[in-house]
Order: sequence, then C-alpha cells, then structure tokens
Amino acid sequence: MSESEQNEARDRARLPDGVVVRAVRLSDAEEITDLINLPGYRAGTLRPPYQRVEEVRKNMENPSPGALNLVITVDGRIVGNCGLNRLGGRRQHVASIGMGVHDDFTGRGFGRILLAAMIVAADDWLDIKRLELTVYTDNNTAIRLYEKFGFEKEGLLRSFGYRAGQYVDAYTMARIRL
Repeated sequence: MSESEQNEARDRARLPDGVVVRAVRLSDAEEITDLINLPGYRAGTLRPPYQRVEEVRKNMENPSPGALNLVITVDGRIVGNCGLNRLGGRRQHVASIGMGVHDDFTGRGFGRILLAAMIVAADDWLDIKRLELTVYTDNNTAIRLYEKFGFEKEGLLRSFGYRAGQYVDAYTMARIRL
C-alpha cells in the first residue's frame, strides 16, 4: 500500500456521528448470531445456516492466539464485523481476515470503515506484513473494496465452497505491506 493509501485508511478512521468501531464483547453474541444468520451476510461466507447463539458465544470465548475481532455499530446496533487471525511460526507475519456487513447496511461505507480500522491495527499495532483472504468470485462489491485497499488476486480456488446447492469458486487475495 502506498503512503497515500495508508493516509487514506487513517482518514477513514474518522467516523460519522453514531458510528463506532470497537472490539467484540461476549455480550455481543446474540446480536452477532443474528447478523451472521442473515441470508446476504451468510452467502458471502462458509457459514451454514441456523447458527446458534451458544456456538457463536463458545467461539467468542476461545479466540485463536493473536486474533482481533471488531464490530461496527450504528447508534449501538451491530451492522458488521471483521476478524483477523494471525498465523504462527514462520508465517507469524501473516494474518487472514474475514468480514461481513448486515444485509440492510451494505453499500453505505460500513465495510470500508471496518476494513480501514482492521488494516490500521494490522499495520500500526500488530506488525502484520501480509493480510490474506478468500472471496467468492461473484462477490464483485467485496472484491472492489479489497482492491481499493491494495489487495490483489493471487489465485482461483475452484469449487471452493458449497452454497445454495452448488459449488462456487473463490479468489485468494492478499495485501503486502511494503
């Protein structure tokens, strides 16, 4: 990411009134479960339908070492989340990310704000050199967002996931901090 792109990411951290990016809390389990069960949100992930609050809470209680999980709220309501999982050993400079936005709040810039916050944390606080992710090839909105933040397509993963009765392809994308 160029210096101007880094500055743009920092500028995006200035939030509109009523919008907050913060760490996930255990008390968010029910609201996050509602979020990840939305059909549009779920379609962009590998999650099966009908996630239970108990499963989500259990995952929240036992994060992987080096994980960072954020939510974005509008007037106290969770409208998106993003997670970073740092790898270990000789790949400790790498983290994978995943994110999603509430079906009723897509296209309003919340994904951009959330991704900018995660990149600032990865770059300025966690010393992550490489951020990687997978995205379904038909998720053009997400692909454009990731590309704006310096992610590049590195490969095609054929029949990556099973969604709505058929196998779908995904891109593997990465962003290398220079």
